[in-house]
Amino acid sequence: MRLKNKIAIITGAGSGFGKGIAIRFAEEEAKVVIVDINIDSAEKVAMEIGKNALAIKCDVSQDGDVASLFEQTLEQFGSADILVNNAGTTHRNKPMTEVTEKEFDQIFAVNVKSVFLTAKHGVPLMKKKGQGVILNVASTAGQRPRPGLTWYNTSKGAMITATKAMAIELATFKIRVNAINPVAGETGMLHLFMGEDTPEKRAQFVSSIPWGRLSQPEDMSNAALFLCSEEADMITGTCMDVDGGRCI
Repeated sequence: MRLKNKIAIITGAGSGFGKGIAIRFAEEEAKVVIVDINIDSAEKVAMEIGKNALAIKCDVSQDGDVASLFEQTLEQFGSADILVNNAGTTHRNKPMTEVTEKEFDQIFAVNVKSVFLTAKHGVPLMKKKGQGVILNVASTAGQRPRPGLTWYNTSKGAMITATKAMAIELATFKIRVNAINPVAGETGMLHLFMGEDTPEKRAQFVSSIPWGRLSQPEDMSNAALFLCSEEADMITGTCMDVDGGRCI
């Protein structure tokens, strides 16, 4: 088992990519902390996984919630080996000047500030232990933006830069930091990326992906498993495109 006895915290794990990653990690015998602002969704995933899962309600943009997340994790499992920053949000596809200030602030709070807060509370624990793995779920949007998603694209670009900067700073502490960049996938945010979920819009999105399909949670969970396992011991600062060739 590739993650046997590892403690993995996964934000936004109540659905979508985060749920897929949590289930995959548990299959590899990790103990997983299912973090989501929707506690009902988190508890459903935890029940599906079983005794090695803990569901925690957390708004990842709030310092107090993130502090409590790590406190509860330590109380339950005694450690934190892996942190997956998967929680994210977006604005509906529309011209950049029509995005409200409230929408902008929410996007950067969830997509960017959360990485700062989980590092603030998680990195000291990993330094004390002498090792750790952080995986940021960014997006192809941070490298090859689509029109109508300007501020979401920008937030994911910041996440990619943070990944590389964190990797450089934390390497001497044996803490690896990587990212995966999904292309548009079958998640609850798909209709926001497209503006509206219609067969025509889906076909338009798929036409930009050489592999010919949208991404699935399994695609992300398999990539995440490799990057968070000991097999990737020499890999840090990498932002892996899991995108069917879109960014080529």
